[in-house]
Amino acid sequence: MRRGSLRIYLGAAPGVGKTYAMLGEAHRRVERGADVVVGFVEHHGRPRTEVMLHGLETVPRRELEYRGAAFAEMDVDAVLARGPAVALVDELAHTNVPGSRNAKRWQDVEELLRAGIDVISTVNIQHLESLGDVVESITGVRQRETVPDEVVRRADQIELVDMSPQALRRRMAHGNVYTADRVDAALSNYFRPGNLTALRELALLWTADRADEYLREYRGEHGIRSTWQARERIVVGLTGGPEGRTLIRRAARLAEKGAGGEVLAVYVAGSDGLTAASPKELAVQRTLVEDLGGTFHHVIGDDVPSALLEFARGVNATQIVLGSSRRKAWQYVFGPGVGATVARESGPDLDVHIVTHEEAARGRRRGLPMLRPGAPLGRGRTLAGWAVGVVCPLLLAVLLAHVDADPGLANEMLLFLALTVAAALLGGLLPALASASLGSLLLNYYFAPPLYRLTISDPKNLVAIVVFFSVAVSVASVVDLAARRTHQAARLRAESEILSFLAGSVLRGEDTPDALLERVRETFTMDSAALLERAGEHAPWTTAAAVGRPVTRPEEADVDMPVGENMTLALSGRVLPAEDRRVLGAFAAQAAAALDRRRLLGEAEEARRLAEGNRIRTALLAAVSHDLRTPLAGIKASVTSLRSEDVEWSDDDRAELLAGIEEGADRLAALIGNLLDMSRLNTGTVVPLIRETDLDEVVPMALGGVPEDSVRLDIPETLPMVAVDRGLLERAVANIVENAVKYSPGARPVLVTASAHHDRVELRVVDRGPGVPDEAKERIFEPFQRHGDAPRGTGVGLGLAVARGFTEAVGGTLAAEDTPGGGLTMVFSLRAAAVAAAPDIREKAGPR
Repeated sequence: MRRGSLRIYLGAAPGVGKTYAMLGEAHRRVERGADVVVGFVEHHGRPRTEVMLHGLETVPRRELEYRGAAFAEMDVDAVLARGPAVALVDELAHTNVPGSRNAKRWQDVEELLRAGIDVISTVNIQHLESLGDVVESITGVRQRETVPDEVVRRADQIELVDMSPQALRRRMAHGNVYTADRVDAALSNYFRPGNLTALRELALLWTADRADEYLREYRGEHGIRSTWQARERIVVGLTGGPEGRTLIRRAARLAEKGAGGEVLAVYVAGSDGLTAASPKELAVQRTLVEDLGGTFHHVIGDDVPSALLEFARGVNATQIVLGSSRRKAWQYVFGPGVGATVARESGPDLDVHIVTHEEAARGRRRGLPMLRPGAPLGRGRTLAGWAVGVVCPLLLAVLLAHVDADPGLANEMLLFLALTVAAALLGGLLPALASASLGSLLLNYYFAPPLYRLTISDPKNLVAIVVFFSVAVSVASVVDLAARRTHQAARLRAESEILSFLAGSVLRGEDTPDALLERVRETFTMDSAALLERAGEHAPWTTAAAVGRPVTRPEEADVDMPVGENMTLALSGRVLPAEDRRVLGAFAAQAAAALDRRRLLGEAEEARRLAEGNRIRTALLAAVSHDLRTPLAGIKASVTSLRSEDVEWSDDDRAELLAGIEEGADRLAALIGNLLDMSRLNTGTVVPLIRETDLDEVVPMALGGVPEDSVRLDIPETLPMVAVDRGLLERAVANIVENAVKYSPGARPVLVTASAHHDRVELRVVDRGPGVPDEAKERIFEPFQRHGDAPRGTGVGLGLAVARGFTEAVGGTLAAEDTPGGGLTMVFSLRAAAVAAAPDIREKAGPR
């Protein structure tokens, strides 16, 4: 069973006319023959609203008793049993009396929608759950009856009933909203001009946001690619610290100030796998940014500022949001920090926002950079290890040699041992061994008698120096081994995070080859990534998918990861360490699988197209067997009668038979023409010859097949010219007009009107016929479709399909809309000549 559609009239305050507008829509639908009932409408004693209820069927309400008082609520069971096409349900946010079927009226509406009943309802902006605090701060009144925003957002149509604060206050003063004894209190409290203006702004902004969503959906569905301004892209740099949530919310507010703003949260992890970030906190922040409509990205880079700027420029970001540093003042001796570096190197094309937060200057929960173990070590850290292991022992020896007080050999050994441990922590095993060796020689030369000679007179000092060297080497080995084990553990942890992120991307639907290759490029900070394949061992390589400026052969890549015998993932930008290839292999396997899925989807689409072709051929055979045979039978009967020698036909009879032959031949010609046109559209042989054309030259030519008084033209002479193929547009308009005349009442001529909208020109064909329900508005454009009770023999159901095909062939669109007051409006949207440019290409399949 189909789900019913929900239409909501949204107002800024009570009294703007939501219920009145809903009842007006109900009367219009009744006039069009729709089955409409009143499920629940409260007129609040307003005479004009009460009058609008006359003539509408009302389902009796259900009486409930609560705390000794009687209340009337909508009887959901009665409405379901009645089964109307449309039900009117006022006050969507209303809370039902305890004992009702559901706690809230919007839950009643959900039941009706699930039963296939269309619902028209009303709600005020102050009843939206997310705006409760805002409305209370404006009006001082807390709304107890609310409806979830998602319920309203899911509505198929939302219509804002707008009224200026001054007009609403005048309406109240005239007694059209409240009784006379309540008017003064209302005007001086809730309905003050400032309150009404603020509520109206809320309603307008909320509706505009919903309109933007609809517009994006519409542009996507119709493939509109017209030029628009680049939107704001805001990159948020995350450290995994608690301040990340504040930064994400701040970036989201910045994005909301511009149309189509986008938030991209980035966490940069070091290539050594070491991180102070909490995986739990990162998961929370990732969920937050996705809830706010942004995206989360995980990249690897040893230099955080450079990686962040490279990512921002790679996505064409306009702003970067960073948190104020958590470093304490003394920690700035180790460097200016990420924020200052990014701000300095961002250049004029990127704005950098440094956001304060509660964690600023409280210190980072990690050791000093010089004390963090890890391997492989960077060049700077290795040099620092050698400096501590070689230079510092010499400086220490000079210092101790010039000190008057003798600390003793044992204390001097401990000082040299400390330098050896520091060298191991910074530079690894080799600097530590050098420090231990140099320290032993310096202890022997400067501090073990005889002084300034490399000999030792006291065996105890010899043992002490040997023990010092042994302990120093042992400690250095243990420290280096611990650093390597720590690095391995951190590396595995980083790999698991990346693989988890890859799995999450696949689960979220980011499984196209291009999306996965973009993730590879981001994660490993590469310039380009490409998936190359070949048909056989000696066949040339071809690019199956790529991002950036890819290489064309594996030999040209900085990194290549084979996937099977005839496929490889090729990256360019830098050489990856061997330990990164395991993660890269997972990305490569997933990218290959995504490529296979894409090809399977293509094959499935081709199979669907072939099945559609078979369906069309089957329908064509059915059409030939009946719809084409009918006019042929009439022609045959008339010709046989005229040739009969047994009957003497009068001139009037003969003229009537000849007219029948002519009518059958015309109908047969039209049917065959539509069949040929549909065949050309399906085979792609219709290529238009685009020319600048005036609509008032094309449209009258399309009306030759209908009676003169059946169509009324309203084509302004001031319209811009359109860029179309005149012949194709004429055929399309002729089909639409003939269809409209067929279904429009004889006393109501079809209206053909046109208007300009920015870079488009709209041509509307308006009839007052029975109309078409929303769920069938797309289906009527499919080949061999006839809506409703169209009799057999009136066509094969190709007219609308051909019209849309020809319209799209000239770069336009054709859609169906409801005619206000009943009927159907066909809307041609065509490119204005000033913005359309197309080559002069003639049709490949002969004349039209």
